[in-house]
Amino acid sequence: MVLHMEDVSLIRGEKWILQRINWSILKGDNWVLFGLNGAGKTALLNLVNGYYYPTKGKVNVLGREFGRDPIGGELRKHIGFVSSSLQQKFHPGDNAFEVVLSGAFASIGLYETPSEEVRENAITLLQELGCIRYANRNYENLSQGEKQRVLIARALMTNPSLLILDEPTNGLDFIAREEFLETIEEIAKKEDAPTMVYVTHHVDEILPFFNKTLLLKEGHVFSAGETNEIISSSILSRFLTMDVEVIWKNGRPLVSKRITSEQIS
Repeated sequence: MVLHMEDVSLIRGEKWILQRINWSILKGDNWVLFGLNGAGKTALLNLVNGYYYPTKGKVNVLGREFGRDPIGGELRKHIGFVSSSLQQKFHPGDNAFEVVLSGAFASIGLYETPSEEVRENAITLLQELGCIRYANRNYENLSQGEKQRVLIARALMTNPSLLILDEPTNGLDFIAREEFLETIEEIAKKEDAPTMVYVTHHVDEILPFFNKTLLLKEGHVFSAGETNEIISSSILSRFLTMDVEVIWKNGRPLVSKRITSEQIS
């Protein structure tokens, strides 16, 4: 069991952000967390990472039960996190190599002296992900696509059991997005690949190996299960409160608003 949430609710201020969330992730399954803006995706990720504690319910992440076991930096060393929101948090003078090295310590910024083994691991990841040529360039001067590749390398530094990709293609053009998705697919093919959670509000980014999907709406689980069943015209039409059509092509879904004959005429 990678993650288990049982009747989890979260209140921030006086507002319930999440209500009665039940979600279990088994090793070997890769999940899409799909929801529109304001659905509660960020709050749910903060729970998984141990930044929030549930107001109600039980949370168990990688064998650690919230409220019973130590939660914090030690947990986050086993969770890789890739998000464009991280990009503004690094020191302006950090180069790509230093950003990757910081992943070994689950820190924003490099405050410890890395061992030779850690440095070699970072170099290997930079090479595998095609980042080695700009390893010494300032992170802030990299393109959006280059920054995201560096963040993947950083996230993999501790060989995490869980890899969370939080809307990682924000700001990428079509070519950069598809290259990024190919990189994710290559990682998933490895024998020691981490369990992945891919957070998005774009259906066409769902790759074939994401076999499970959770639809989150207004802080509630709208539906969860096999991706090829959840990402369907009938379920998404109810979820989006709009009549849509889902077409699967090359193992990936495409969604469009259904046009009636009256609208065509």
